[in-house]
Amino acid sequence: MRHRIANFTFRVSLLAVLVFFSFRSPLRGQTQAPSAYAITHAKIFTLAGAAIEDGTVVIRAVGAQVEVPAGAQMMDAKGLQVYPGLFDAVTQMGLSEIAAVNATVDVAETGSYNPDVVAATAILPASEHIPVTRAAGITEVIVTPGIGGFDFFGGGTVIGGQASAIHLSGWVIDEMLIKKSIAMVINWPTIETRSFDFQTFSFKEKPYTEAKQEYEKKVNELADWLERVKHYAQVMQSPAAPRFDRDVKLEALGPVVRGDLPVLVRAARARDIRNAVEFCDLHSLKMILAGGAEAYKVKDLLRSKRVPVVLGPTLRLPEEEDDAYDRPMTQPAELAAAGVKFAFASFDNSFARRLGQQAANAVAYGLPYEEALKAVTLYPAQIFGISDQVGTIEPGKIANLVVTNGDPLELTTDVRYLFIKGQLTSTDNRHKQLYEKYLNRPKAQ
Repeated sequence: MRHRIANFTFRVSLLAVLVFFSFRSPLRGQTQAPSAYAITHAKIFTLAGAAIEDGTVVIRAVGAQVEVPAGAQMMDAKGLQVYPGLFDAVTQMGLSEIAAVNATVDVAETGSYNPDVVAATAILPASEHIPVTRAAGITEVIVTPGIGGFDFFGGGTVIGGQASAIHLSGWVIDEMLIKKSIAMVINWPTIETRSFDFQTFSFKEKPYTEAKQEYEKKVNELADWLERVKHYAQVMQSPAAPRFDRDVKLEALGPVVRGDLPVLVRAARARDIRNAVEFCDLHSLKMILAGGAEAYKVKDLLRSKRVPVVLGPTLRLPEEEDDAYDRPMTQPAELAAAGVKFAFASFDNSFARRLGQQAANAVAYGLPYEEALKAVTLYPAQIFGISDQVGTIEPGKIANLVVTNGDPLELTTDVRYLFIKGQLTSTDNRHKQLYEKYLNRPKAQ
């Protein structure tokens, strides 16, 4: 049974909101959880309407009475704030532990086309990155195979595999899953005339014509995969079809071709984004742009084609050396003004905990604060089609929320309480343990 909001009552005179969630049994190894929680006197940001200045959140089983039940654990949240949990839309959470140790990295399979790979099958629930990340108020993430980031620089794949949406709590992957297959990852080919050789630590140049031929070959191969999927589906549906060998890669691409599964396309430069949008439009694919460093250059195209964007960190270098130094921070405001829906993402593990601050930097450069907050809560849920489960505090949704002593996008804000799937979840983590260890080290005599 999922933890969901069962009832929602708003009393104007008291400016209070009563939100009811359901519970699962506690995680294995934990003591029995209270039958209910009551968070009182909090300022509640539901993101589904106006903020509630003095509210009460009651977390308990579905079907209970409106009154706060006897035996509920009371949490006086006077001076605190309640928000939906933050949502990191592109990570390698649970797939990469130590980037420099290959044995701990399981982000990409060998080969260029791996549509049958599913991120959820390789996620390590015991990853040390998970408790560090959720201590920052992040309650759910999307794990993407084959997409490079700080912890993984890419494996040369074109089709990386199927991304999975998970909660950041659970002993096993089945307890963590929101949706096993939420998008198909595609690294869009690019015309690259210059590459870095790590063996010689120098750049190598190649003629433009040669680079373009390589690009066109990869795009044609991608189109060929989609055509093969259509023929494969026709053969499978034909009652008179001859006996044939099953192809799990083509079967995995079936939902993409049918339009049931979106493609998360990684592209940075404006030329590549235009080409990817044209390709997806031609093949009737539902596209989500990932990265989009130069999305601002094609914002009208993205709006007209209704292509949402998952932006990378704002605290990074511009795409080109001649770009303005603050381009990554000003782009979100441009996209918002143009009507392009977007979300922020970390694209890695090590700095996923700074997701809120990545959004806050865009606020300093013109993005409305509410848009920034929604870009790490509601908008990623909408972009990936799970806003009926997470993203806001509303009836029927999974009870993922955080209680803070301030703005969750602010670096100095502390997460006082964290709820995932209706359960009070620990914010203890390796970073905190090491901090306390060395803070309390014996002083020199």
